[in-house]
Amino acid sequence: MTPDPRKPDTDTPDADQLSEALAHLNSAVETDSIATGAAKGLVYSVMETLGTLIGDPDLPEHARSGYEGLLETARELRARLEGGGRGGN
Repeated sequence: MTPDPRKPDTDTPDADQLSEALAHLNSAVETDSIATGAAKGLVYSVMETLGTLIGDPDLPEHARSGYEGLLETARELRARLEGGGRGGN
């Protein structure tokens, strides 16, 4: 596959991509269209990715702040999944 020259040559996901992934996962959990185990695995993966990004000493502070906010969102979703709570409450 030929790389897209309009995109930077990096494997690092940007905050928008991770935010959209969490929103999609949250929606799937709320509509009960994903198995709880699968959702937990995906949330764990996103949290690991965010933790790695946040731990990068070269990451600019404004980016770190955005990733930390996403990590908190992922933690809230994980807590809901572990508590057995689906949907809005």
